[in-house]
Amino acid sequence: MTILRQDAWTQEEDTILAQVTLKHIREGSTQLVAFEEVGEKLSRTPAACGFRWNSLIRKQYEGSIAEAKQVRKDRNKRKGKQNASYPEKTAAISSPDIKLKHRSGKRLSIDDVIVFLQQLQEENPLTENLESENKTLLLKIQEIKKENGNLKKKLEKVKKEFDAVSRDYKELLQIMDRARKLVEVPVNN
Repeated sequence: MTILRQDAWTQEEDTILAQVTLKHIREGSTQLVAFEEVGEKLSRTPAACGFRWNSLIRKQYEGSIAEAKQVRKDRNKRKGKQNASYPEKTAAISSPDIKLKHRSGKRLSIDDVIVFLQQLQEENPLTENLESENKTLLLKIQEIKKENGNLKKKLEKVKKEFDAVSRDYKELLQIMDRARKLVEVPVNN
């Protein structure tokens, strides 16, 4: 069993996360698959990788993400042209019996449906993992808030005790000064 890390992310780990995620975007894979790959490389959970990507890293790579999406789009266009050059293959996939259409009105091939179902199957376990990790983190937050409240109460109590001891100390010094003045005997020549 691999020990999962809970320490801070390094710059190198952030770079690995960005590179792998961008590669998956370019190749038309899902980010969830990218997070699994990064998680294995860095000994972190896919959920932790996804959270890091969405909360911080993605914002730093917006330009690169747009480029990766364009590369993917261009690759898909080339792939579509290649399929058009093989009419026997596309005829079998786009038979008149299949009337699936995307919301955009574009006909969906069997390959499109298979890819979609595979991605959906891959994402479902990760969603469950994210939900359970989210619940765990919410419980930890509640515990930390409760502990924080208890510590604040203790701090207030210690401050009050310190103030009382400080006042008592000042009063004691005043009493000692008065006593010293009473004991001092004036020297007569």
